[in-house]
Amino acid sequence: MLALVLGATLSLATGATEKPFVTVNGKPVSQADADLYIGQAHAQGFSDSPQLTDHVRDELIRREVLFQQAQKSGFDRDPKVAARAEAARQKILAQAQATWEIEIVRAYMQDFLKKNPVSDDQLKAMYNDMKAKGGSTQYKVRHILVKDEGQAKDIIAKLNKGASFGDLAKESIDADTRYNGGDLGWTTSSKMVKPFADAVSHLHKGEYTRTPIKTGYGFHVIEVDDTRPLQVPSFEDMKPMLYQQAQAELVDRMVKDLRAKATIQ
Repeated sequence: MLALVLGATLSLATGATEKPFVTVNGKPVSQADADLYIGQAHAQGFSDSPQLTDHVRDELIRREVLFQQAQKSGFDRDPKVAARAEAARQKILAQAQATWEIEIVRAYMQDFLKKNPVSDDQLKAMYNDMKAKGGSTQYKVRHILVKDEGQAKDIIAKLNKGASFGDLAKESIDADTRYNGGDLGWTTSSKMVKPFADAVSHLHKGEYTRTPIKTGYGFHVIEVDDTRPLQVPSFEDMKPMLYQQAQAELVDRMVKDLRAKATIQ
């Protein structure tokens, strides 16, 4: 039913003088219908060929003779069937409208970005800011996250008595690190929430926090396994990513400005 309605929708959009792809009992089936089927075949990896054209022709004939017979049998006049068909048609029209709008928006966005180019100076400023925020050190960090400060203090007390950090990590509520010893891997201060980053920056290799560190996630016990100098990629290596980021920020600002000016009810 969906294909039938889609075919009818597309046929309405084509010109009356368009040469039909095929005619069944005097009723033309449009080239647009055929193009739809061919496009679906392309999406599935099929290439253009006489065999594909013949298959599409057979499928459209099959669909059309079934549709005509269904009409003769009065199913298009059955209220329940007609309601379902109309709902399907409206859904397809809504999808077509959304696709149309997306194409218009894409063209506008391309024009906007063309008229608002990102300069190398902007990208270099972003690069320098990223380097400054990232610091000069990478940390290999482990943590144990709990909800209660008292529990975090108990864990620290056990560590002070020689307990294994990895064993105690099983008490963590962080499901991603609970069973790997609390390992967060190599990271930088810029990727940590501030209280966590501040605590890590004061730890040397092999040290752990002697008091619980509170963040929005709960209370952490943190250990620094290792440190190494941060190897920052060159500006040229980072340039494509920075360019995409800069364009995304431009678009975000533009959209926020449009929203601020819009009347939304």
